[in-house]
Amino acid sequence: MDTDAQLAERDRSSAPDGAERRSRSLRIPGQEWWSGLSRRSPVRRAALAGCLCTAVLMLLSAYVVQPFLIPSSSMENTLRVGDRVMVNKLAYRFGDDPQRGDVVVFDGTGSFVQGGPPGNPVTALLRKGAAAVGLAQPAETDYVKRVVGVGGDRVICCDRRGRITVNGQAVDEDYLYPGDSPSQVPFDIVVPEGRLWMMGDHRSASRDSRDHLGEPGGGVVPVDRVIGRADWIGWPRGHWASLDRPDAFDRVPDPAAHGTAGAHG
Repeated sequence: MDTDAQLAERDRSSAPDGAERRSRSLRIPGQEWWSGLSRRSPVRRAALAGCLCTAVLMLLSAYVVQPFLIPSSSMENTLRVGDRVMVNKLAYRFGDDPQRGDVVVFDGTGSFVQGGPPGNPVTALLRKGAAAVGLAQPAETDYVKRVVGVGGDRVICCDRRGRITVNGQAVDEDYLYPGDSPSQVPFDIVVPEGRLWMMGDHRSASRDSRDHLGEPGGGVVPVDRVIGRADWIGWPRGHWASLDRPDAFDRVPDPAAHGTAGAHG
């Protein structure tokens, strides 16, 4: 019996199996996907990369930071038509509430707008997607204003020097549009708990809480309708700036200390 021939035959038959086992063990998960991607045409690779980037931008816009195109002059000179502000959607997610002086973006449905947004739902969806990356104007129900009063505050216009007072403290609003008065419309309102009194910085060109006092909702915006805080101006390059909270409200007392908590306006 030729044992050497049998061993040689056994060795030849085992070699391919061993090679196959080694090649399988060296395969990297996802290698086939990358190999397929590398074989695609440059146009297809670019399209896929574009889709991935868009998906990432949409996720960031939905949950973290959203660019918001300023559509009107109601917040001049702080914000100008065409500016793109970066709205921090995490600012109020962890227990913090909007503060006096914050510039916020909010959904005005039920306060500034009565009823739902008009228009074709498909067009509205496309517009929402473009607005989410700052390429189109926001929805007609979205607004950007400054918080002047929070829940419990008594906001009055005006004192003898024409200034707005909050809980009896006059506020020097140095962010107002040059030449504008704090308000040409007198008002006296106690902001309900969980609501916000909103005003534009360009008071003579702003439709804000003052204009909706007699409507359902009373012109005050529910806190849960706030989309986020405008923290930066990201475009145009010459207008880059951070939107810090002004010190105009630093001396305003709490509503309870002024005795306005629980009152009705």
